Amino acid sequence: MDSPDLQLTPDSSQNGGDLSDSSFTDVEGEGDEDDDDQNDEASGFSDGESGIVKVPLRNARRKSVMPKSAPVIKVNDIEYLDVPDHSPGNSITSINSIASLLKEKLALTLPAVVKKPPKRSNEYKLHAFVGLLFLCIVFLVGFAYVFYHQQVLQRAYFPKIRFNNKDRVVRIYNEKDNEVLVGFLGQDLGHDTAFACLPRDQIQEAACMEWMHKARLYMSYKEYEGSKCYRIIWTSLSEDLAPTDCYDWTSEYGHWYGGGQTPNMQWPVERGEIKMAPFITGDTSKHQWGNVVKRYFINSNGVVLFVDPSTPLYISINETYSKKFCLQAKHDNFSYVYHRPLPTLNYTICTSENITSLHQSRIYDRPVSTLSLKDREMIDKLMTEPIWHIIPSNSSELTEKNIFNYSEDVLKYKFLKHGHILINEFWQENIGDFVLDNSRFPKMNDTIDILHRRGFRIIFSIQPFISTEAVTFKEAVRNELLVSQRGPDHYIPSLTRYKSVLSAGVIDITKKVTIPWLQNKLKPLMDNYAVDCFYVDIGSAYDLPFYYEFEDALANPDEYKTVFMDSMSSKIDIVGVSSAITRPNGPVFVSLPPYPSTWESLQSVIASVLTYGIIGFPLVMPGPIGGSNITKMFKTTDNETEKMDETLPDKELYMRWLQLSAFLPAMSFSYLPQKYGDEKVINLAESISNLRETLVNPIVKEYLKAYGPLDEGLPFNRPLWMLDPKDPICHTIVDEFSVGEELIVAPVITKDAREREIYLPAGVWRDGIDGSLMKGSRWLHHHPVEEDKIAYFVRMPDDTRF
Repeated sequence: MDSPDLQLTPDSSQNGGDLSDSSFTDVEGEGDEDDDDQNDEASGFSDGESGIVKVPLRNARRKSVMPKSAPVIKVNDIEYLDVPDHSPGNSITSINSIASLLKEKLALTLPAVVKKPPKRSNEYKLHAFVGLLFLCIVFLVGFAYVFYHQQVLQRAYFPKIRFNNKDRVVRIYNEKDNEVLVGFLGQDLGHDTAFACLPRDQIQEAACMEWMHKARLYMSYKEYEGSKCYRIIWTSLSEDLAPTDCYDWTSEYGHWYGGGQTPNMQWPVERGEIKMAPFITGDTSKHQWGNVVKRYFINSNGVVLFVDPSTPLYISINETYSKKFCLQAKHDNFSYVYHRPLPTLNYTICTSENITSLHQSRIYDRPVSTLSLKDREMIDKLMTEPIWHIIPSNSSELTEKNIFNYSEDVLKYKFLKHGHILINEFWQENIGDFVLDNSRFPKMNDTIDILHRRGFRIIFSIQPFISTEAVTFKEAVRNELLVSQRGPDHYIPSLTRYKSVLSAGVIDITKKVTIPWLQNKLKPLMDNYAVDCFYVDIGSAYDLPFYYEFEDALANPDEYKTVFMDSMSSKIDIVGVSSAITRPNGPVFVSLPPYPSTWESLQSVIASVLTYGIIGFPLVMPGPIGGSNITKMFKTTDNETEKMDETLPDKELYMRWLQLSAFLPAMSFSYLPQKYGDEKVINLAESISNLRETLVNPIVKEYLKAYGPLDEGLPFNRPLWMLDPKDPICHTIVDEFSVGEELIVAPVITKDAREREIYLPAGVWRDGIDGSLMKGSRWLHHHPVEEDKIAYFVRMPDDTRF
């Protein structure tokens, strides 16, 4: 049977099912599109003429706008419609297509503002990740660099010290690993690299580094009685380089004390300002340092820094407000001329948990226990009996009669004890004569004999200066006893000025022949006039001739003082010296410089006495009560009747100065209290004399015992932090001090004040004014102190009941 012929006749609408990507549908109206417009339509742009927006149909999927017409099939002349199979799968496809079309039409009709923003590409996430990773890498590299320089290059050469040889930063730690000192070494080396020293330049048990052709650094370590000490030595290798080290002196590293007297005396030292200058004695009105200096500084955190005497030392403190303490080794034409061609900076830093024991172990450069019984007896007399200091403004005012009358004025009041009469340089006609002026002292031996019987001892002031008008000058030049002028002609003396002397030579004490010569000149004073002892008015370094030359080279001009005192103290009895850099042998007191009669001077006295004690000068002669700048002490009439001039220190200032002096190592009078003609002043002087006799002198006895506090390196007047080193308030108090450990003194040192703030360290204290008991570690606000009173507090046992 033949199969029927099948004939497929397509419907006219069949083109509507074209699946090509170029097919479009009209949103508004229908019509034929030109082929040239299909590209614009496919991009969704509008036709400019018709205003019809043409939207591309879905790509790669079957149209669902209008289903295809069913084809007609003829079988045996009978027509059949070829209806598509409406299976579930085909129905779902059609529904999805309709849904997609609706979404497209809705997207066209909604405003652009509500369109969902397109999702960012994954490339943005990748870029963000790469950027974050880059920042992490930069941070890690920077951290590694800083850590390398601060930790790896910061090598621990010795225990508790680390040094970064690239930045030259040294850090010192205490036993608890707390940073107590930071230094910046080699300030003039720039960023040069350090190299290990050659074997020939190394020192045993010392680390050695060298900056080529500039400087060499040695660091060594040693332990002393519980303290760790680090020695630092810089050797310059270039004439253009002065080794300079600076240390951070901000308050976070504690407070500093020592050095010596400075202009506008500050306590602690870091509160002041010192320009870079030679560390030698001078006059604080003209120079950076005063009459007593020592290369010793101590910190409240338990750090001590001291410099070797051979170093040509310059020092600055807070110069240009830098809050740094700088040490420099440098030669010059005056201070440091006897040195090797290139300077060396040599100093030591020691640390300890106990600041008091550290101070005691490092302060004295010579043992104090060598004091003989005779020396201790002399110290006792100078501390328990007053010094009557006669200071005329010129030689004509000082006569035998004046001295005699002065002693009688003292004896008029029984409470004024006898003591020592100190006569200044005007006992001779010209400084350097070493002979009494017979015109003014015709019977001085008889007068001195009377004074001895009255209980006085006589002290003459001597100097190493010889005026060109003195009778001994020609002899000294002929025998070449004077300091010579620098240069080939050593026999030519080098001249200088001193006080009222316009031209004077200086005895060269380094020559062996000068000691017996000077001793022979002073011997008649002791034999013929029974002069008890001498006070050496030695001057400062700046009082030497500028172009000086000693027979034996000295490290600096201040060493002259040490050589002079060491040479002469064994030949004659010396009880005082005006300037020093080392503690003199024997019972020698060191004087404060002359103070003008001002309240500012009174305020400086406490800081100066405490500083002198800290740097190893516990025996201090504080100078006349009321100051010593009075222009005239006596005035003479035609009848040779001498009396005190009316120019006196301010009365209130004198009274407050008198109260303070009662608790200092020695009391020195120049102007007698009765000269004010005020019973209030006389009564105060009597009460102060009794107070010193009953309260202070017993402490003196204990202080002077063999192997007692004096031998242990403790000063007589101490800062409060020595009583309580852990109390930070005690570290900065400058207007209070202790006498030994038993007594705290809080004097009034401002004009018209009748009350003051007082701080008491830990313990139990009894008020010296009203006898009340109070516990320490506290402030007493607005504590009343009348004009005739001084605030002091006596330590009581800790178990004292209130």
